[in-house]
Amino acid sequence: MSSYTWQTTFRALFDRCVKQYQSGKTDPAAWFSTADRDFLKSIGCREREFFDFVEDHANAGGGEPSVETALLIAAARRDYLNAVQHGKTSDKTIPPSDLPAKSAEMDGIPWLPRIIVKARAKLRGEMDPDTMFGCGGDRAFCERHDIHPADLLRAVWAAGDDDRRILAFVKGGGKWA
Repeated sequence: MSSYTWQTTFRALFDRCVKQYQSGKTDPAAWFSTADRDFLKSIGCREREFFDFVEDHANAGGGEPSVETALLIAAARRDYLNAVQHGKTSDKTIPPSDLPAKSAEMDGIPWLPRIIVKARAKLRGEMDPDTMFGCGGDRAFCERHDIHPADLLRAVWAAGDDDRRILAFVKGGGKWA
């Protein structure tokens, strides 16, 4: 896989999987060749999360999450994998029971504690297969605050463990104060 053209490979795989999904082939176990699996692993993307983006996109009639949104999220994860994890994936998984409740709030902002934990898990590649960063709830949160999900990932990365910085970013509509 070429690092220079990885985004083209991602797009072609996404488009191919959308067509499979739309044709009734909804079992992702049959979608991926060994080369596809190697590619996804190389960018820190699990097959199930790729499937979730394809499924949500197809069910939205080609709407959000768009291929561009999926690509930008994958790019943030890939960058974190390479820059912070030095290409080594985590063997840890954050179970759904460890996520803050959907009703949890930070400074009066519902969903924020949950999406912060999910974003950190996404960046580290520790998402449980039954959990999706960029799910409908995450997309609604991001739309309400006018922040692209990939920008939120990068803000969480930049803020490290400082949840107050993330809060300021969200309150600033996706801009640092």
